Amino acid sequence: MKKLKLYIETSVWNHLFADDVPEKRMVTERFFRDEEIRRFDLYISEIVLAEINDAPEPKRDMLLKEIGRYNPEVLYLNPDVAAVAEEYLKNGLLTKKHIDDIYHLAYAAVNGLDILLSWNMRHLVKRRTQLIVELTNKALGYRELEVWTPEELMEDDVS
Repeated sequence: MKKLKLYIETSVWNHLFADDVPEKRMVTERFFRDEEIRRFDLYISEIVLAEINDAPEPKRDMLLKEIGRYNPEVLYLNPDVAAVAEEYLKNGLLTKKHIDDIYHLAYAAVNGLDILLSWNMRHLVKRRTQLIVELTNKALGYRELEVWTPEELMEDDVS
């Protein structure tokens, strides 16, 4: 059976150490258990790495160790990613202030990933975001991209 391709946005990695939201941390830890994680092909982008590198120590080191442990494929900026991000911006997805969130979506769309996994409920895991991404991707010839929380993924047996 084909594995689903997941883009793991920065907020998911951060929730491995989120003591202030223990319920989300618990779901995130459950997702990262080896038997769960092996069901998927994992991806991040250079944006995720840059955001993590901006974290203070010792959190930065802990996050980088987790990324190393799961060894997701790193996606890099190319003209197609930049063009899709620009279209999302033009279509009112978010403002330039939130350009990294726009790029997370663009990396996932251009690389044909199935799901962008995020705990970012303010900008990414929203129906409005899903609709703009769906319409933009369709107009540009890219496939549909789902945006889910780890909890939704764990509840929905997608493998």
